[in-house]
Amino acid sequence: MYKTVVIEYSPKANAMAQKIEEKSNVMLLDGYELVTISITGSAKAISVFKK
Repeated sequence: MYKTVVIEYSPKANAMAQKIEEKSNVMLLDGYELVTISITGSAKAISVFKK
């Protein structure tokens, strides 16, 4: 099972990395493993997780 999560607007790289890390840790507790991330031109991240 795959789950896609959008991480909201974050124009600074350090803040984006922190948000991705926090979301990945939360998803890991639910049994999901991070597969890939894509950063959009509007400073959002699309993360795909697999259970």
